[in-house]
Amino acid sequence: MRIALTGASGKLGRTALTVLRQAGHDVTALDIVGTRGPGFLQVDLTDYGQVIDALAGVRDGAAPAPYDAIAHLGAIPAPGLRSDVATFENNILSTHHVFQAARTLGIRNIVYASSETVLGLPFAIDPPYLPIDEEYPGRPESTYSLVKHLEETMAAQFTRWDPSLKIIGLRFSNVMDPEDYDAFPEYDADPKNRRWNAWGYIDARDGSQAILKALEAEITGFEVFVIAAADTVSSRPNAQLAAGEFPGVPVNRELGEHDTLLSIDKARRVLGFAPEHSWRDPR
Repeated sequence: MRIALTGASGKLGRTALTVLRQAGHDVTALDIVGTRGPGFLQVDLTDYGQVIDALAGVRDGAAPAPYDAIAHLGAIPAPGLRSDVATFENNILSTHHVFQAARTLGIRNIVYASSETVLGLPFAIDPPYLPIDEEYPGRPESTYSLVKHLEETMAAQFTRWDPSLKIIGLRFSNVMDPEDYDAFPEYDADPKNRRWNAWGYIDARDGSQAILKALEAEITGFEVFVIAAADTVSSRPNAQLAAGEFPGVPVNRELGEHDTLLSIDKARRVLGFAPEHSWRDPR
């Protein structure tokens, strides 16, 4: 496929660019920052004119080359980095413009970064059950998460308007690179350190695998998937974590000693997602 990758200069985007190209796809990196070159185009996603021009494949001095798919990662990537208003405006406009431009241009394959925050992070109110999955309504607790919730609502309506359209939202857990793993043992000092996201994470390489599998999935309509590593960030057993931090929360099935508490069952079943990397691996 010929793929437009927004947010290609970000933490997950850099790895996704490599993984998608290694899989044999022709990928153009789109971002507001980056290095000039044949595989990169600087685009401000909050400007619809720039977005539709870029996704139409228009480049100075070359014939337009349309895209088969879009992987949309471009956003202010977390709460608290910028003001609430700036986060809302940037992220909602960027995603609307990507969805609208794709629909206008006839691009029917969109995968984009939703967020684990839609699950109710930082869990000041307990989740309804463990393991946590996609089956209960979104519970945004920040402006950043509110935008992700609205993006999911928007995606559902875009695919209702156009049943041939495929939009997959990937609710990524906290993205980690291998060099981040040295800090993981510190999380055991107090389980409350990572209670806010149920001790979840996702290796950027596995997050990129999820993007690849979602782009290659032959489905239509809107689907959302939790994307996390197969294990938690903690060496403490799940029974201890759950009893200590979520004592009143029902447990729907055996948790396993260190299995992720952010359920990836749906992603495994539908996408064939199979995380390969863990902070526990020898380095």
